[in-house]
Amino acid sequence: MITEPYMLSAVASVEAIASGSLSSVDLIKSCLSRISETEPEINAWEYLDAESAIAQASKCDEIRKAGKAIGPLHGVPVGLKDIIDTIDMPTQCGSDIFLGRISDKDARVVENLRNAGAVIMGKTVTTEMAFYHPSKTRNPHDFNRSPGGSSSGSAAAVAAGHVPLAIGTQTNGSVIRPASFCGTFGFKPSCGVIPRTGILQTSKTLDQVGCFGRTLMDVALLTDVIGGFDQNDINSYPRPRPNMCKGASSEAPVTPDLAWLDLPFNDRLSSDSREGLDSIIDILGSKVTKMSAADQLSNLVAVQSRIHQYEICLHQDQIFNNNWDKVSDTLKEVIERGRKISKDEYTDALSVKESAQEFFEEFFLEFDAIIAPSAVGQAPLFSEGTGDPIFSTLWTLAGLPCITLPLLVGENGLPVGVQLIGPIEKDDRLLRTANWLQEFLSLEATE
Repeated sequence: MITEPYMLSAVASVEAIASGSLSSVDLIKSCLSRISETEPEINAWEYLDAESAIAQASKCDEIRKAGKAIGPLHGVPVGLKDIIDTIDMPTQCGSDIFLGRISDKDARVVENLRNAGAVIMGKTVTTEMAFYHPSKTRNPHDFNRSPGGSSSGSAAAVAAGHVPLAIGTQTNGSVIRPASFCGTFGFKPSCGVIPRTGILQTSKTLDQVGCFGRTLMDVALLTDVIGGFDQNDINSYPRPRPNMCKGASSEAPVTPDLAWLDLPFNDRLSSDSREGLDSIIDILGSKVTKMSAADQLSNLVAVQSRIHQYEICLHQDQIFNNNWDKVSDTLKEVIERGRKISKDEYTDALSVKESAQEFFEEFFLEFDAIIAPSAVGQAPLFSEGTGDPIFSTLWTLAGLPCITLPLLVGENGLPVGVQLIGPIEKDDRLLRTANWLQEFLSLEATE
C-alpha cells in the first residue's frame, strides 16, 4: 500500500490531483523530501530549485480550485535531462563549456510540458555532451554501480522516487540501457514522434527523445504530452502521432507474434541475463520465432558509430575548437575519430541506414515485435563506465520504437530489463504488445 505521495505513479498522481484528494504542493514536497534523503549518495540532479517547484505546484492547485481547465500532467513533477533548454534554469550539457548557460527559449518539449500543467523540477545529470564520459550519478540500487548513460540522472531520479517521470535522449542506447540498469520503464518512440528543438544536437540523424517512468502507462502518457509536429526539426513529421495511452491500455486482439534474432554480438550478454531471457522465451513458447540475423544487419553497429561521430563534429566543431581544454580525453578521442571520417564514408553510412529501415519495414509485416535484451546485463561497477549500448544500436539507427520492461533480476539482485522493438510509427501497437507481455507473464507466474 502506497503511503507517501512520492511513491505514486504519474497516472495515479494525475488522478489524485484532479480529484482533489492530493494537492500538487503536497506531492512536490513529498518528492523534495525524498530527494533530500537520497540525493547526497545518488547525485541525480544537476540543478534543482525547490522554491520554484513549490511555486509552480501552488499555481496548479489554484487553477484546479478555481475550476479552470487542467492539463493531462497537471501538478505532476518531471525531471529534464540537462541538455534540454529552459528559460528559467541553466542547461549545462554535462560540460564545463556550458557552466551557467541559460537559454532565451524553452525547448519545444518544455513548452508542451508547461501547456500540460507539469511542474518542471529541475535538470537531471547527463554525461559530458550526452556522450560516453561518465557522470557523477550513482545507481539507486547500489551506489557502487553506474546508472548507465547518457541519461544517467533521469533514470536514477525516477528509480529513486525523486520524480515519477523524467525525459532523456537516445542516440545509441541512452534511454533503454539506463532504464534497464535502474529498473524503470524506458520508452524511446519512433524517430520524429517527439520534437528536438531546443535540445543539444549531437546527431541530427540519430538523436531521439525518450521517457522514463514507473509504469507502462506513465511513459505512454508522457510521450503523448510531449510529442507533436515541429517544423524546426528535420526529423519531425507533419501527421498524427500514434495514441500511446490507448495502445498501452489496450488488449491485443490476437496473440502477438514475436521474433528473437541471433545477433552477432549476443555473446556479450551476461550468463544470468541470458538465463533470464531464455526462461521468458521458454514461457512464451511458440509465440516467439527464433531466427538468424540477416547478413545486412552485421555491419550496422559500425554505421551508427560513423554517423554519430561524424555529426557531433559537424554540429559542435566550433564549440570544441574554442574550448578544447575543457573537453575530456574520452570525448577528445571520439572527436578525433570523427574528424577522420570522410564525406563519402558518411554519405555511404546514411545509405546503409536507409537500407536498414527498408529491411525492418519488410520484417515487421510478419512480426509484431522483436524481443531482445535491453543491455548486456546488470549495471556495471561505477569505475567501469556507463555500460555497453550494443543492444540498442540497431533499433536506434533505424529509428524504431523501443521499450524496456523491468522484468528480470541479475545475480546480484539488481534489475535487468527486457526490450521490445516494434515497427516505425506503430508505437501504439508496440505498447499494446508490451501490455500483453506483462499480463501474460503475470498470469503464468500465478499458475
